Amino acid sequence: MSDLQAIKGFKDLLPGEASQWRVIEAAAREVLDAHGYREIRPPVLEYTALFSRSIGQSTDIVEKEMFTFEDRGGHSISLRPEGTAGVVRAYIEHGLFKSNPKSKLYYIGPMFRRERPQKGRLRQFHQIGAEAFGIPGALVDAELIMIETMIFERLGVRDLDLVINSLGCRNCRPAYREKLVNYLKSLPAEMFCTDCQRRRETNPMRVLDCKNEGCRAAVEKAPDIFNDLCNDCREHHSKLKNYLRISGLEAYNFKHIFNVKFETNWRLMRGLDYYTRTAFEFLSPNLGAQSAVAAGGRYDNLVEELGGPPTPGVGFAIGIERLMLLIPEATHEKHPDIFLIFIEGGWNFALVLSKGLSDRGISIEMGHDVTRGLKGQMKQANNSGAKFALILGPRELETGYAILQNMEPGVKEPPMPIEITPDLIDMVENIRGKVEDKKKKSQR
Repeated sequence: MSDLQAIKGFKDLLPGEASQWRVIEAAAREVLDAHGYREIRPPVLEYTALFSRSIGQSTDIVEKEMFTFEDRGGHSISLRPEGTAGVVRAYIEHGLFKSNPKSKLYYIGPMFRRERPQKGRLRQFHQIGAEAFGIPGALVDAELIMIETMIFERLGVRDLDLVINSLGCRNCRPAYREKLVNYLKSLPAEMFCTDCQRRRETNPMRVLDCKNEGCRAAVEKAPDIFNDLCNDCREHHSKLKNYLRISGLEAYNFKHIFNVKFETNWRLMRGLDYYTRTAFEFLSPNLGAQSAVAAGGRYDNLVEELGGPPTPGVGFAIGIERLMLLIPEATHEKHPDIFLIFIEGGWNFALVLSKGLSDRGISIEMGHDVTRGLKGQMKQANNSGAKFALILGPRELETGYAILQNMEPGVKEPPMPIEITPDLIDMVENIRGKVEDKKKKSQR
């Protein structure tokens, strides 16, 4: 065995998993496209200043977790640790705030953080993200949350809890931050973990949602941010809750729609400084301590802080690795519709049939090693998970009829003869009709 292995925290995506990812990506694209979001593909490398200015110089991500290095020109560059900053940079750099100020964009791709690898949490991880620019008000916040629930629903993901909060704005948050700092300073340092001892002054709001039991006990009586929200933030949060109720997301009252309940938790904070007002997370009880599957919020000052005009913004990101842990087994791998079995003299038919059927939306796999014989190829067909086997053996070529055999486990059906016609297009259409007819019957 070679001594060369994947870098710690970086993972190969093998064919079975890649098939599952395609299902996830297809579901996300279908839902986002249907709601007017357009795909954008920012680069994975950016100048480090983009992240330190947007995420926050004192955040754990910038201080400890980014892959940062100097290029040959002496510039500090970083692998992106999250997707929003790069999309905002592109929105400004390419003048979308002029040509399309109300832009709705989405992206799918890898992010990088130097964290301790664990289940569902790698150093190269992948996200589905969506960002809406230029749209104020809580209705778009609710729309994005609804879009996430639709993606989860299409993938068969169940039993998620939605937690929401308001982080205030630049008008009301400073007063709350000062109260919180004073409270945290009044407690002995040893009550907090090492990270939170540092955060008490540099990033105090992050102390509130630390998972360390000692820290959680220490902030039990911390000031509640809702007591310091300005009227605008209070109204925004109230409207969001009302929209979610109307959408069928009220706690315990909508299992027949999305199987998601929501609650407000004043301790929910995000690890990025750019959030204002709305913050939310989707949590799963099946993921252990790292229970967040998706998260997001509003960032109404970020475009302006990075050099653009004042522009409201809101977005979300779904972690694909964590989502994969929750998807039912049935969606993990896509199997071909037909496995073609043929002998030496049938290869010309096999090639033409393969192209003709795939052109008409029927997925095909072939047993290329004809020396294995029909029995060996039939075993390959079983292992492939194909719904049907199309057999072009000596008897079939002699009689002029191929055999279409249902391969579904437990199904016993007589073989269906398919005439090998001079015009093979007719044969292709005959096969396609039988396969699609069988699909329709099985879906009833």
